[in-house]
Formats: sequence, C-alpha cells, structure tokens
Amino acid sequence: MAYTTVANAPRIGVVQFPGTNCGRETELAITRAGMRPVPFLWNEDRGLLRSLDGYVLAGGFSYEDRSRSGIIAALDPVMTAILRENEQGKPVLGICNGAQMLVESGLVPGVALTTNRRVLAGRILGTGFYNAWVTLRRETIAPSSTGVFTGDLQAGELIRVPAAHAEGRFVLTAEALRLVEEKGLVAFRYTDAAGVPLPEFPVNPNGSTANIAALTNEAGTAMAIMPHPERTAAGDGIFRSLRAYLVTHGHGDARFRFHSRGEPYSVAPSSSPASAAAPPPATPPPPPPEPLPVYQPDPDTEQVVVELIITDNAAVSVENALNRRGIPVSIRRRVHWELRLREELSPEEREELLRRVHGTGELYNENKERLTAAPSGSGREGPSFTLLVRERDDVIGPRTQQALQDWFGCRGIESLRRGVLWTIRPADEATHAGPVDPAGRVEAVLATTILMNPVSQEGFQYV
Repeated sequence: MAYTTVANAPRIGVVQFPGTNCGRETELAITRAGMRPVPFLWNEDRGLLRSLDGYVLAGGFSYEDRSRSGIIAALDPVMTAILRENEQGKPVLGICNGAQMLVESGLVPGVALTTNRRVLAGRILGTGFYNAWVTLRRETIAPSSTGVFTGDLQAGELIRVPAAHAEGRFVLTAEALRLVEEKGLVAFRYTDAAGVPLPEFPVNPNGSTANIAALTNEAGTAMAIMPHPERTAAGDGIFRSLRAYLVTHGHGDARFRFHSRGEPYSVAPSSSPASAAAPPPATPPPPPPEPLPVYQPDPDTEQVVVELIITDNAAVSVENALNRRGIPVSIRRRVHWELRLREELSPEEREELLRRVHGTGELYNENKERLTAAPSGSGREGPSFTLLVRERDDVIGPRTQQALQDWFGCRGIESLRRGVLWTIRPADEATHAGPVDPAGRVEAVLATTILMNPVSQEGFQYV
C-alpha cells in the first residue's frame, strides 16, 4: 500500500544530467512511497542540494555514455556536492546510469561496471545492451546499514523488475569481493524464479560477478542498483524503505538534519567538545601512479586503427570535462583492433583473409569510419601521449571474432582484441593560461580515470 504524501514528507532530489531519461518514472516511484520528488538538474545552484533529505541519481545515458557509462557525470561538481551530503548521512540511490555514476565515484573501492557479457555453456551469446525482466533476491545486509533501501523487504524476498543497460556487469578485485561479502554490502542478486543465483544467462543477464545486481557503501547510506525498481510497483519496497528510514532516523539522527521546510543546513555538534575542537586528521596523499607498460605489438599480429569521419563526440565530451576540471588538453580517440592469424596460413591466404575481414564491416563502418595510421609520439600539433585502453575481460573482441567466423566464414583468425587509443595533447598556451607541461597534464588526465578504470581495464603507453 502506498503512503499518502504529506506537506512535510521527506524531499528527495531526482538528479538529472544531459541524457537522463528516467526522471518521470523515478518521481512517480518516490510519490507512491509517500515522499516528495524534487527535480534537480546538473547545472542548477548546488546550494539547493542542502534543502533536500536524500537523492536519487536517475537512469538513462548521461553524456551518451561517452568514454564509459557514468564517468563524465561522476566527475561533475554536482556529484562532489552530493557525495559531501552523503558523508553527513543523507541517503543516495543510484539506478542504472546513476549506479554507474556512484561506482565511478568510488562507492566501494575495487569495484567497476563494464560491458555486459551474456554467456551460456561457455559460449558468448551477446554483448552490450540488454533489456528484459529479471528476478532479484534481497540479500542479508550489514546490520550497521539499518536497511536504508531494503528495510521494507525480508531477507530472501524476491522481486521482479526490468533491467535495461549495456555496461551493468559488476566486476570486483578479489579483495573487493571478499569485502562486500564479509561486510554484507550486496543488497540484491540476480536469481531464477526459485531464488537460486545461477551464474549464466539468462538468470545472470550481464555476467555480473557473484550475480551482484546492487551494492551499498559500508555505511549503507548509498546504493547502486543496475535494474530499474522505479519502473514497476514491484520495486516500491526500495522506496518505502527509504521513506521509513528517513522518517524513523532522520530528525533524530545526530549525523544530519532534514530540510523539508527549507531550514539552513547544519550538522549536529559532537558530544565531546575536545573532539569537536580537534583538527581533522590529515589525509595522506595518494600514491604516485605506477608507470604504464609500453605496448609491444607482436610482429605476427595485424593492427587495424579506425577513426570516425564525422566529429567524435566521445572525444569532445572527454576534452570538455577535463577542461572544466582545469586540465587544458585536446583529446583524440581511435579504435584499435589486433588480429592474430593462424601461423599455417600462407602470405596469399593471409592477404585474402584480411581483405575479407575488412569487407565484412565488422571492424568498421565505411559510411562513418575510416582506416588511419597508428599514432606516433608526436605530430604537427606538438608532443602527445597515446594511451591504449583494453578491457581486462575483453568480450567485444571474441564476440566479433565469433561473428566473423560464423557469419562470414573467416576461419583463419586465432584471436581478436579490441581497444581504444586516446591521444592527449597539451592545449594551446594562447587559449589556456600557464606553461605547457605535457607530462604533468597527462598524469592529471590519468588521475581522473576518465579514460581508464584500472579495475576493469588495463592501459599501455602506445609509442
């Protein structure tokens, strides 16, 4: 049964970026749970966030998922402001693209979201976008989380909700997996109708590690969920849980105060005057990044480098995001394929096979893409740095190889790997103040992780 919304009900910000398309469904789900949705656009006054009691990062395709789903939005100043509010105890729910933003913002260290992989009996049935109804099982969560997003549901309870995403596969380092299991940070898993978490498709719709569909932070105050509970009343328990938590804990919680009536933001004082007066402990500086290995192409492989004929909006968006963060660089993006052909092929057979591969259109579309030379370390625009980024678990390369073999009869390929080449150049001093420091700017770019998530991807210096 839905709660009745009252005038002083918790006010939940529905945070939307360019490309968000689930704002309406999210507002309806918040309303059904007896809360008041407040649409908040990424370019509004961030001070307004203080007047809200919690936040939902709505789903969609922010910035068209350029570079990586959620990463450009995760670097936006509004996310910094929301995470600061979350540190004071305000809940944050990220749904689908919003989940990707939370994970990219560091929800749990050692976790990433990457390209879907639909596997059955060892065979890749598909990659990328997938849309279907899935069954989720509510897991036993950490007692410290007080059920912010799951309190209205029983452990083991199943809900049926839609999923629609292309990069929703949770991947975790071994340490992160141990952490989330031991600390009860897995909120929901994909299961069959009987509640059994079978690891393969279609029960696991994207190949997610340990069938994880949703994770929380250690405090339990932020949850990243890839399916869409807001699109069906079957998911309302998540929103009722949020309302119950806010009503029960919010006004009396020493960590934060509500702003349902627009009062100024304030944090409750510490019970210990001495501790309140003590300066916060110094945050140790992050360790310097390890040097990237240099890409060493095997002479027995063929490299195919492809670029767009039209404007590459992914490169433009990344460049704009970096410039907004005070890193004046220009960015160029190309796709890199590495083909290893079978050794027994004669030179004539190799040449014929490559001709056939190029003609299939699987590696590039001649209507909008063209072959280009491999980048070098410098060019007419001055010194540059090129980064080759590959998925640690590359699913697109093997899937393309499988298509070339099954659909086009190209059977002489031993392996096929796909990557992206990002070329970084310092921007012109005439348009950006300060000295040109190529090395410093490259380090600054890499530190943002906008080009590479080290959990799910690996990088090489391409020379």
